[in-house]
Amino acid sequence: MPPSPSADAKLPTLWSDTKYSDGAVLELDSPGTRRPTALRTTAAFIAGIIVTLTAVAQYASWGGLYSTTGLIATPGTPEWHDYPAPSPTNVFPSAFPSDVGYPGPTHPGAEPGVAATAPAYPLHSGSAHLVPPPHFAKGKGKSKKDKFDIFRHWGSLSPWYSVEQGAFGVDSSPEAPETCQITGVHLLHRHGARYPADVKSTRGPARFAARLLSSNVSASGPLRFLNDWTYKLGQEGLTPFGRAQLFDLGVSMRMRYGFLLKNFTAANILPVFRTESQNRMLASAQNFALGFFGYPLDNQYQQVVTIEASGFNNTLAPYRSCRNNADISKAYRGISPSNEWIAIYLEKAVRRLQKHISGIDLNAADVFNMQEMCAYETVALGFSKFCELFTEKEWEGFDYAYDINFWYGVGFGSPLSKALGIGYVQELVSRLTQTPIEIHNSSTNATLHNGLTFPFGHSLYVDATHEVVIINVLTALGLRSFAETGPLPADHIPEGLSFKTSQVAPFAANVQFQILSCSSEPGPQIRVIVNDGVVPLNVLKGCPDNQHGMCPVDAFVEAQKEHIRTTDWNLVCNEDWKVPEGWNTTSGYPDWI
Repeated sequence: MPPSPSADAKLPTLWSDTKYSDGAVLELDSPGTRRPTALRTTAAFIAGIIVTLTAVAQYASWGGLYSTTGLIATPGTPEWHDYPAPSPTNVFPSAFPSDVGYPGPTHPGAEPGVAATAPAYPLHSGSAHLVPPPHFAKGKGKSKKDKFDIFRHWGSLSPWYSVEQGAFGVDSSPEAPETCQITGVHLLHRHGARYPADVKSTRGPARFAARLLSSNVSASGPLRFLNDWTYKLGQEGLTPFGRAQLFDLGVSMRMRYGFLLKNFTAANILPVFRTESQNRMLASAQNFALGFFGYPLDNQYQQVVTIEASGFNNTLAPYRSCRNNADISKAYRGISPSNEWIAIYLEKAVRRLQKHISGIDLNAADVFNMQEMCAYETVALGFSKFCELFTEKEWEGFDYAYDINFWYGVGFGSPLSKALGIGYVQELVSRLTQTPIEIHNSSTNATLHNGLTFPFGHSLYVDATHEVVIINVLTALGLRSFAETGPLPADHIPEGLSFKTSQVAPFAANVQFQILSCSSEPGPQIRVIVNDGVVPLNVLKGCPDNQHGMCPVDAFVEAQKEHIRTTDWNLVCNEDWKVPEGWNTTSGYPDWI
């Protein structure tokens, strides 16, 4: 059996020979070959069916299911597959019982705890199952970095990885310092890799696919794969790789902090984890739990599912209850400066790629969407031809475009960010002090703050959220080291940038609040660890310099109470105000008011 055609090979026409990558040729009959009339009639009939199906495919609805398998599709045609079938004919549950007895003898071993016992810390590369491009575009766009990793230059679309020790300013690793023991962990994590938010979007990968579909394009050279390229991305939900990320994160956290479960056994209680109702949030939490506890999940933990929708308070999706978050002049201030930067760093790429495609006039937005296509296709399909179209420098530019957008849109440069993150800070203080929130004046949900769904005294808490909320929370906590290099310019990438979205909020990002008991320190200590990078807490009032980034819990709590007192949710989210021309901040708050 001959090997499959190479990735760049076009689908054969009805009468062409098929040439494979090893030089073998599958010969097909040409029109000049004499065949009986019946065979020629049959061939013509089949050809007519193929032409008809191809024409139908060209006008397939975005909202319907369509597969282009076996057809020469119009570039940009959506190709989706709904699995499983709605009514499989071979489903007989009684014939496939999951428990047939005879399990054999088993007994659990000791709980792992590498964060407490190992001499080194397990680092996470983040890119298992993903294939990088074999090469990048040629030119003067070589990165200054010795080893360029494209997976770490996709902004919030990057897979999470362990940042380098000292990346955030503390030259310490996440395992417990020599004189300390970890007594508790509060984990806040993002969902795993997902499909784009909206396949009917006016921007992003779906927009680029729609542009191709509505144009009569012909591509050559590095873009020749577009001639039969189809749009294969779904919408909103986790990709297979995204599911694996959260399962792996669950395994990782069990290996690091499994010993904390002894406290639950001793107290005869179960852990309570939280997530939201959105599909990818619930799926992320479930996959995390499968990795952490193993199957079956029954009687191992309890899962709170909060409603993520307008009209419901939710600290893990606070933007849903903040009216001003719907105002583009307040909540999406990163779009304009990001677009300025995109026009600059992709100027050469637009001209370079336009030489290889006709029927469409490329602009900077199209080319940026092609870069997004690379990231989304890779985390969805494992590999993308779009990735090799750009230089390393252009990928650094792409990464920075996300930094600009998130800095001004949801981070330290946003007037809303601190208020959006303050609800989670209130909950963190409530858990640390084992004191109920007295006044619910932010995104906290009073209905769910009870002894069952918001318990005190647990040594392990796990909350699932979105990347924007992670950045909101880091802002609300006052972790100003991320804002050290100040507002982000739109015309160049600053050296030593302190705020990088790919480091703080990639897919499956995680923030660990470690609680420690140390013989070298009076009272319990706390550390904040973002994607395995220790964050300095000496920027907080009352927190001393510490080589391991620790701060006494009491001092940390007092600093956060001050942040809570100085944050007015109603002012930020409900009152009518305008951002002054030229205003900037590094506090995430409308400090001109």
